[in-house]
Amino acid sequence: MTKVSPYLTILLVWFIGFSANLHPAFSRQDYSGWRAAVTKVDITPQESMWMAGYASRDRPSEGVRHAIWAKALVLEDSMGNRAVLVTTDLVGIRQELSQRIRDRLMQEYGLSRDQIILNSSHTHTGPETDYRRYQFQLDQVQLGKIKNYVETLEHKIVALVGNTMESLKPAYLHVENGVTRFQVNRRNNKEASLVHQTDLKGPNDYAVPVMKVTDEDGNMTALVFGYACHPTVLSDYQISGDYAGFAQLALEKLYPGTTALFFQGAGADQNPLPRRSVPLAQQYGKELAAAVERVLCEEMKPLEGNLSTTYSEIDLTFARATPTRAELLEITGNSSGYPEYLKQNAKVLMSKLDNGESLITSYPYPVQAWRLGEQAIFSFGGELLIGYAIALKKIFGQDIFVMGYSNDVMAYIPTRTVLEEGGYEGTRSPIFTTPWAFDIEDRIIGEAVKLAEKVGIQPQKYPLTDQ
Repeated sequence: MTKVSPYLTILLVWFIGFSANLHPAFSRQDYSGWRAAVTKVDITPQESMWMAGYASRDRPSEGVRHAIWAKALVLEDSMGNRAVLVTTDLVGIRQELSQRIRDRLMQEYGLSRDQIILNSSHTHTGPETDYRRYQFQLDQVQLGKIKNYVETLEHKIVALVGNTMESLKPAYLHVENGVTRFQVNRRNNKEASLVHQTDLKGPNDYAVPVMKVTDEDGNMTALVFGYACHPTVLSDYQISGDYAGFAQLALEKLYPGTTALFFQGAGADQNPLPRRSVPLAQQYGKELAAAVERVLCEEMKPLEGNLSTTYSEIDLTFARATPTRAELLEITGNSSGYPEYLKQNAKVLMSKLDNGESLITSYPYPVQAWRLGEQAIFSFGGELLIGYAIALKKIFGQDIFVMGYSNDVMAYIPTRTVLEEGGYEGTRSPIFTTPWAFDIEDRIIGEAVKLAEKVGIQPQKYPLTDQ
C-alpha cells in the first residue's frame, strides 16, 4: 500500500475547503442567469448653442454648470435575449433622430425596436436637438450648430451601445421602489401662491423606482432610478441636467465605480416646487439620491435571468381636422394674441403646405413593455401625464416602473380628464393647434395591457379601489 505524504494530505484538505467556498458563488450565478454592461459618453456641447425647454429664451447657452451624459445599460438573460436602456440628459429625442438611431442599432447590432428604450430626462437646461422648429427664428449659424450637435449625438449614442455590448459580464439584478415628495401637481397648485398653501392637491405619484446591477463579487456597477417630475428647477443659460443631473452626480460620488442612470417617468404635469435657484436644484438632487440610497440599504427583490420585450406603435388621431393655411396665417398675425412659439410653429406648418406637403392626420405613438424576471417596465413616448402611471399601477400593482419621454418626444400626452378640463397640457399635440382625440387614454392604456399579456406581465389579483 502506497503511503500518502502528510504534505499532500494537507494540500488535499485545503483544496476541498477552497472548492467548497467557491461552489456557492457558481450556484448563485447559475441561478441569476444575467449578463450586463454599462458605459457612458459625455454629450456636453463643445460650443455655445441654442438651448431646449423654454420658448422665452432669446440667446444661446453661456456656459456649462456640469457635464451632461448619454448612458447605456445592456442586459442579456440566460437565453441570450438582450435589452438596451439608453438614458440621456436631454429635453427629448424626437421622432426623426430616434428612428435614425434605432435603425442603425438594428443594422449594425441586430437590435430590434422592442429591445431598445431611448429615454430622456427632459432637462430644460440642455441643448436643442430639433432645428426644424426654429427654421424661421434662428440664423443659419445657430441652425448649423444644432444640426452638427444632432449628428454628433447620433454617432455617439450608436457607438455607446456598440461598445457596451462588447463588455457583457455575469451580473445580478435587484429592484425596489422608494419615495420622495418634492414633485407638485402644477395643474392643481398655483406656483405663485404655494408659500401660502397648507395642503397640496393631486394627482401625484411619488415613487422612486430603483434597479441595481452588481457583478459576481457583489460590487455595484450600474444604478437605474427614476422619478416623475419636470426638471425645471433651473431656467438660466448654463448647460446642466437640472435636479436629475445633480442626483446622478451625488450617487456616483457616493458609490465610486457605479454608473447612475436616471429615467424620466410620467412627470409631464409635475413640477419641482419651489424652484428657480441652483441650491434648490442641488437640494432636490440630494433628496432623490437619498431616496435611492435608502432603498439600497434595505432588502431588494432579486430578479431571475429571463427577459421578454415587446413594442408597438398606435395611430393616435386628433379632436378636429388639421388647420388650413388660412387658419395658420391668422395665428401668425401680430394681433392674433397667440404666444410667439405657436406663431413659429404655425410658420413651420405653413411652409409644409406651401411645399405641397400634407399635414398629418394621425401620429404613430410608441408603446413598449419589458419583463425582467418578475419586474414589469412600461415605456411611452411623449410628455406623459401622471394619470397614466396611476392607471397602470391600479391594473398591474404599485411596483411597476413607468417611463415617459421614451423613443419619441412629440407632445404632451394628456388623460381624458385633462382633455376635458383643457389648459396647457391638454391642447398640445404634434399639430399644436389641434388637440388629441378624446379616446387617447383608452387607446394607450389598452395597448399597454395587450403588450403586457404578450410578455407575461400579469394584472394584480386584487385591484386597488379609491377607498
